[in-house]
Amino acid sequence: MELTVISGKGGTGKTTIALALSELAEEAVKADCDVDAPNLYLFYGGKDIEKEPFFGEKTAVVDRRLCTNCGECERVCRFDAIKGGTVNAFKCEGCGACTLVCPREAVSLKEVKTADVFITQTSKKGIISRARMEIGSEGSGILITRLRKNAKRYADENTLIISDGSPGIGCPVISSITGSDAVLIVTEPTQSGLEDLKRVMELCRHFGVLTFVCINKYDINENKAVEIENYCRENDFCLAGRIPYDDLVMKSINELKPIVHYENSKANHAIRQMWNNISKSIKL
Repeated sequence: MELTVISGKGGTGKTTIALALSELAEEAVKADCDVDAPNLYLFYGGKDIEKEPFFGEKTAVVDRRLCTNCGECERVCRFDAIKGGTVNAFKCEGCGACTLVCPREAVSLKEVKTADVFITQTSKKGIISRARMEIGSEGSGILITRLRKNAKRYADENTLIISDGSPGIGCPVISSITGSDAVLIVTEPTQSGLEDLKRVMELCRHFGVLTFVCINKYDINENKAVEIENYCRENDFCLAGRIPYDDLVMKSINELKPIVHYENSKANHAIRQMWNNISKSIKL
């Protein structure tokens, strides 16, 4: 069983809630699929038990021993990545057109390392599948798929996998939710939060994934929160929880301690109720 936590925009509290649910699920395997900002591992001690490079891009390389400076590669490049037989790796998209037209076969495509992939054994609870991107690299759907597969290697049929997905509706998000058993969308009661929620809800509907919605900090704008609730009801999406604003959340982040361990936290109690709603619906 896999539950993926996503959001239409950044800053909604997605990772905080994904972390809290991971704690409540106890033996859950965790996959940090928010590869541009992977923060789950910060909350846990432990050690990396696996590490491997991930090659997610390709760039053209010119063999100067064979190159005659005929200019054919430069002529066909639509990204202005080749000048005088020299490739600008930051512009090259790895399309391979240059390799097809070179009369001397002097141009080839070389794989580029874009990330390191880790399996981290935490000192407290279980496994985290995560990645650390190279500077300037882009998160790809293939990398997300690798992280999810790695997590599944450590999960049996009775183990819940909780994935912290990327915000938005791009390729990493699509790779995070396809094949998941359920998705939890975390939103906030603002106009931008509602508009981004609509887009990511449509994405989940397109892929036919069981989808829950959580309104975080709902009481900072209760009128907008009601508007979001009505939108969910009209579109047959389950509102799993409403979490109040809570100053202790910032304290929990600063102390690297999940919010569910703060007994006096209003957010803690609301998240626990939401977890009960979700776990009953997916029959854990």
